[in-house]
Amino acid sequence: MKLNIVMVEPEIPQNTGNIARTCAAIGAKLHLVRPLGFQINDKYLKRAGLDYWDKLDIEEHDSLDKFLNKYDPEKNNMFFATTKGKTKYTDIDYSEMDEIFVLYGKETKGLPEWLLEKYLDTKTIRIPMLATLRSLNLSNSVAIITYEILRQHNFENLEGVSKYFDK
Repeated sequence: MKLNIVMVEPEIPQNTGNIARTCAAIGAKLHLVRPLGFQINDKYLKRAGLDYWDKLDIEEHDSLDKFLNKYDPEKNNMFFATTKGKTKYTDIDYSEMDEIFVLYGKETKGLPEWLLEKYLDTKTIRIPMLATLRSLNLSNSVAIITYEILRQHNFENLEGVSKYFDK
């Protein structure tokens, strides 16, 4: 299974660095959709990603329209993570999907309204939380959804036992 994590106009370099580290650790491809709220060589971005940058499969896109033209939501297993989503992320059966795209919006506004309106009933997913709170941290949300997808694929190609504690 090929997993694609798509960050649409991310604003906080530390979040993107953490997400990049997660992608490198699990072999997922990271897509960054411009405009970015930081420079790609930002020290906070690099620090959060640690020394994983050379292990990261990353693709940059000039705009959301260009990304969507290249990877058509109608032809791909594509999901839009949003607090406005109608389906819990755990209610999707990802297990038979060969390639999956999960899009996340910028920290302050999320994904564009026009995109959510178009796919609200078919491709939006959400993480359950208290109604009195706005949202979870973006890098935490990516990790939560990503590991559910990996769990459904039985953590394919990932180490089940740490080599650092073998005795």
